[in-house]
Amino acid sequence: MIYIAVGIFGFIVIHLFDIVSLKRIPSGAKPCVWTVGSGLLVYSLIMLCLKSNTLPLPVWSTWLGWGLLTLSLFLLIYSLFINLPFRKTYIATGVGDKLITTGLYALVRHPWIHCFTLTLLSLVLVSKSSLLLIAAPIFILLNILLVIIQDKFFFIRMFAGYESYQRETPMLLPNRKSISACIRTIKTRA
Repeated sequence: MIYIAVGIFGFIVIHLFDIVSLKRIPSGAKPCVWTVGSGLLVYSLIMLCLKSNTLPLPVWSTWLGWGLLTLSLFLLIYSLFINLPFRKTYIATGVGDKLITTGLYALVRHPWIHCFTLTLLSLVLVSKSSLLLIAAPIFILLNILLVIIQDKFFFIRMFAGYESYQRETPMLLPNRKSISACIRTIKTRA
């Protein structure tokens, strides 16, 4: 259970990133907060996969898990580090100068939530970890709660035009209009 607590703490540290950005705290605080929070979460996930009783899952589920893990990690990396401008988002002091509303961010306002959820589910299938099966819903719910806080309190103050973006793009569940917008913006970039 200690590894679940480490993961929860990692999420909290990651979300302090918004406060550091908004307050324009200098001296490398942004990348430090992001790295520490992400490191705690990754450490938690690794230990949950390795230090747990195994679930009696069929062999085919492991293969399915590897396929889903490959897809989910690609989408997670794309949504967090490619679709968003890396330097302005994670390294430069303050907040980015532009609200990103294209690519996966035209589909929903927080696309990495889906990618992270799929990553957790695929890790359960690959590792067969009973502890990760307990941790995954906790991490998913905590992540959604923290994103709701971001959406209501932080991003409105961080990005010009965010209220309009909230009206036009769903928070987590895509609709027909957002799916079309996502496809259109991805085609435009290609």
